[in-house]
Amino acid sequence: MSNRAQGETTRTKLAEDGGPPRQPRGSLTGHTVASRAWALLRLPLAVVAAAIAGVLALVGAASASARPAVFLGAGLVVFVAATAAGIALVTRKLPERRRRRTRLVAVTVGVLAGVAGFWATALVPVGDPRRPPAPVAGQRYWELPTGSRIAYAHLPAQGTPRPAPVVFLHGGPGVADMAGDAAYFGQLTADGFDVWVYDQVGTGRSSRLGDPRGYTIPRGVADLEAIRQRIGADRMVLLGHSWGAQVAASYLAAYPEHVARVVFSSPGALAPAVDDGSDAGVRERLARSQQLGLYRLLARPRVLLGYALLQVNPRAAHAFVGDAEMDARNDRVYNAGRAGTHCQGLGPGPALHGLGFYAYQFPQSAAARPWADPRPQLAHLQTPALVVKGSCDYLSWASAVHYRQALPNAELVYLHRAGHNAYQDQPAAFLAVVRAFLTGRPLPIASWSGSGVPADYEGPEGQLPVTGRQ
Repeated sequence: MSNRAQGETTRTKLAEDGGPPRQPRGSLTGHTVASRAWALLRLPLAVVAAAIAGVLALVGAASASARPAVFLGAGLVVFVAATAAGIALVTRKLPERRRRRTRLVAVTVGVLAGVAGFWATALVPVGDPRRPPAPVAGQRYWELPTGSRIAYAHLPAQGTPRPAPVVFLHGGPGVADMAGDAAYFGQLTADGFDVWVYDQVGTGRSSRLGDPRGYTIPRGVADLEAIRQRIGADRMVLLGHSWGAQVAASYLAAYPEHVARVVFSSPGALAPAVDDGSDAGVRERLARSQQLGLYRLLARPRVLLGYALLQVNPRAAHAFVGDAEMDARNDRVYNAGRAGTHCQGLGPGPALHGLGFYAYQFPQSAAARPWADPRPQLAHLQTPALVVKGSCDYLSWASAVHYRQALPNAELVYLHRAGHNAYQDQPAAFLAVVRAFLTGRPLPIASWSGSGVPADYEGPEGQLPVTGRQ
């Protein structure tokens, strides 16, 4: 029989038997089951993708509006819309009746779960205890014309006071330790110096600003000039540590006639052009367990969102999560990483409290603008200057050399086995050098005159100056 005849016979037989076998109603092939299972597995991925889109929309809206109702609402709308769209996409191949039911249930569950998760992790306050700074005997307040309310302590000179008082500017920014600084630098009163120690605006017991964009070097300079007028000093001896050294350098450039001498302790970047980013190196000096503990504190979604908002709109960040909550978390974060500011084996001392999150983070954020380069003004000054650098400082070696190069009458002293907080790691050596410098005596440690990096320096080299005094 021919192939054609066989085909005709087969079709006739099938017609007589009622056609080809049909699948029972409701039965599924293996391919269909696998397709539907894969669609259901992709539902959570669609919700996660929608959540990411919602957060991005939230941050984007915050760049245009500082009102939480606006940027949180924008994030919610995008999340709901993206959830519905994503679920519609992954369920498009399901049968119509099953598709409608699956979409309704998945969108409802996904939105409720996403909103509940966001509420629990990003909207509920972190809840860290807020602890005040250590008390300082005789602490008082200045109400400055700049609008800053500044907490300070005055330690009077022993005997006849010298004409120029010592004013200490702490580091961070936002890391105030008035109790510790008053106890240590108060020792200079034995040399006839009035000593003034204060919490810069935004930290310690001083006032916080409603707009974090006010935490700048120019604001620090303006407050310092107002303080000089308040204490009635024609000239001051400035002793600036880290960020405080940056403020002192900018003040010296703006008001050189009011500075008798200046000490730069572990100074931060002198100018934006020479900022090498080495201030992030403190984490690299921590042990692995310490790093993990630090990252656990930073990984809270509410904290991360506040930090992200700070990069695009500091006012939005401040409206979303306020000073009290973020200061308390900042205390924990700083103390968890504080060991990185010291040489290995030299303890960081008691924990600090009352630090300022926005004063600390805004100057380092993407929203901050570069400060004015003070080097053109400093190059013409004959103000005696001392730069103190420790061998375990996490900042680059270049960060200190730039200060020595910028000031014609500056010298650099290198302390072995001293970290970023050199006056805490080597208190006797640091104080002896500062005392000799302030009183015009020969330094007990010879100035560093080399052009390279000390052999035992543990921090990065940085971009060393190629011209000028070496």
